[in-house]
Amino acid sequence: MRATTIHGTRDIRVSEVADPAISAPTDAIVKIVAGCICGSDLWPYRGENDITPGDTIGHECVGVVEEVGAEVTSFRPGDFVIVPFDHCDNTCVHCQAGAQSGCVNLGFTQSGQAEYALVTQAEGSLVKTDGMPDEALIPSLLTLADVFPTGYHAAVSAQVRPGGTAVVVGDGAVGLFGVLSASLLGAETIIAMSRHEPRQEIARAFGATDIVAERDKAAVEAVMEITDGVGADAVLECVGTDQSMQTAFRVARPGSMVGMVGAPHGIELPLRRMFTQNIGLHGGMAPTRKYIPELLERVLAGGIDPGRVFDLTVSLDDVAEGYRAMDERRAIKVLVRP
Repeated sequence: MRATTIHGTRDIRVSEVADPAISAPTDAIVKIVAGCICGSDLWPYRGENDITPGDTIGHECVGVVEEVGAEVTSFRPGDFVIVPFDHCDNTCVHCQAGAQSGCVNLGFTQSGQAEYALVTQAEGSLVKTDGMPDEALIPSLLTLADVFPTGYHAAVSAQVRPGGTAVVVGDGAVGLFGVLSASLLGAETIIAMSRHEPRQEIARAFGATDIVAERDKAAVEAVMEITDGVGADAVLECVGTDQSMQTAFRVARPGSMVGMVGAPHGIELPLRRMFTQNIGLHGGMAPTRKYIPELLERVLAGGIDPGRVFDLTVSLDDVAEGYRAMDERRAIKVLVRP
């Protein structure tokens, strides 16, 4: 099959690789209808993560079931499915406790920007729709594979509450879904930290009441002015750098919680402030399968349009340009069509 592969820093290619094959009774193969580029894909792309040249890349996709293993009984070829990026059996002790991203049989989508993807725990992971969805709905369904549940996990982890104040650090797609999620959970004041007008526009459409374009000390001062010197009841850290984490804790009020979903790189936690101000930290890799059913229900009910985060669509042949566009911040999130 044709798949996106990474060969070095900013070296993305489309290569012929082996088709995925059923090797366990819990496996399924999905023919991809749409995939996308994740902000976390930019870490190896920029040389921040180790890579093996020639590895496939991409972990977000939706598509049609092609083949299933013997123990996959709820899905059959022809079903349209959402593929959570982190596969789980949804029955182990950790899954039952709501920590599907810690499943004892955890697996991951390895070729989300390709023609086919292997799902290692299909029975517990896949979520199907009622028939083939309308083409216009596919981008919104694709957000459920990772980025929307990840933003939602930030809001849940930060303990966003009705009537409260939430600050979202980061204006990538995850941060924008943090804004939308804070709105869905009832926050009254939602402050989005963003320096880019197209992202600010989506943040406002998703429920942001205030925009802070400043950074570092100036950003903290702006948040304090908006909150009358109190700080935020909940902070969503959606970047994963030391700068974003320090900002998150500096705008958090005493006794609040920081919800972390940005993949961490070079972070040193401000333990003294956490201790003296009783500020907690919660979050991590999203238990995607936990959130998909409720978020899918919201998407199908209408009233929200999560698919609008895709501001560029490329074919698989042009996926390298999609990476360049996101790396250069010319695109918020790129949809990839096989």
